[in-house]
Amino acid sequence: MSPRKAKTAKKMLHITQIRSGIGRQEHQKRVLKGLGLGRIGRTVVRPDHPAIRGMINKIPHLVSVEEKEA
Repeated sequence: MSPRKAKTAKKMLHITQIRSGIGRQEHQKRVLKGLGLGRIGRTVVRPDHPAIRGMINKIPHLVSVEEKEA
């Protein structure tokens, strides 16, 4: 018998763009677009996942991040 997985509260990341992508390197612009951002002040909610964390680590100077429980 396999043990049941305990229900755990998933963490969500609230990612807000705080600086413009204008004049940035092309890969940084692509990361912003991949996260669903494109305007200053826009906020998206994404799951706390290593791939999302990696994207955030590429552009920490352009975004602010808040962790919240789902």
